[in-house]
Amino acid sequence: MTNLSTPSSEILRDARNGGAISPSTSEIIHDFIIERMPQLGQPLAEAAAHHFAAPGKMLRAKMALSAADLLKVDRPATLHWAAAIEVLHNASLIHDDICDGDRLRRGRPAVWSQFGRDVALTLGDWLVALSFELAAEAAQRAHTPMLVKILATHMKTTTLGEAREFDLQPVTDWQHYLQGAGDKTAPLLTAPIEGVATMALHGGAAPTIGACFRALGNAYQIGNDILNFSGRDGADTCGSDLGRRAPNGVVVLFRDYLDETRRAAFDDWYCSGGDDGFKEWLAALCSSRAPAEAARRMNVMLDDASRHAETLPAELAAVITPIQQLLQQVCLKSVASLKQV
Repeated sequence: MTNLSTPSSEILRDARNGGAISPSTSEIIHDFIIERMPQLGQPLAEAAAHHFAAPGKMLRAKMALSAADLLKVDRPATLHWAAAIEVLHNASLIHDDICDGDRLRRGRPAVWSQFGRDVALTLGDWLVALSFELAAEAAQRAHTPMLVKILATHMKTTTLGEAREFDLQPVTDWQHYLQGAGDKTAPLLTAPIEGVATMALHGGAAPTIGACFRALGNAYQIGNDILNFSGRDGADTCGSDLGRRAPNGVVVLFRDYLDETRRAAFDDWYCSGGDDGFKEWLAALCSSRAPAEAARRMNVMLDDASRHAETLPAELAAVITPIQQLLQQVCLKSVASLKQV
């Protein structure tokens, strides 16, 4: 294992040459990504540096690196694959902030609020292109051309999940909501391990990995939906999803519990897109049984994810378990928040 006291530039060089990588060392993947960003003086350089100055948890990259350690996959190839997933995830965040109007990202001004929508849109597009370049390099190193298709498939699914948020019509069906939530969250959680498993000739495990992360992704999304109504999800306004008409599992359940007359009134208000009446509907939702029912269904999905994980080969299950535990923490946080509202 590489000595963690070694300067990150030396660790990165060792990684490129096939040396060991500590899966918990975010600096490795961060440095690798920064080296691929536009250089000082080039277009987008300042915006890219601003965004990646707060790189986040690098969860998806760590998943890929951990899986590679357990499955004995070529490290330079894995480094490129991990970077490809992380870069694509960050592109989606930049685009999300434009669509949602969120001015903060990781405690700092979002790219669009600092540099304008045009720069943010262009940077997101540039990062998408870079992610496919990195995936192609990983595929070449690992002799696994399927990696590029895996990335493309998961990007398409994620994009469809995002597109569902633009519909002003309320999501009226729980299964419809789960489809959108899963499409938005699960693909880029599935991709890191699916790619490494494919490189390790465990491609047959892809459906089970996908089902596991679909359940985890849905549970994670429901947890964030609950937090949106306790004011603890980082949004500017408590219940902002309701105000901006974004799909939210708690809203879907709240609508289900309304009688016919109230449901029609809610649908009219929702489709109007206006702010009048927001506080009244928000109060009604928070005092309803919808948040508690959402928490119950979230726990069912966490159990489903565990059942899927138990059917995987031990080395793959060992990679998924820490991710389960991390996402479960978010879900438990959402349940705790209900008691404080």
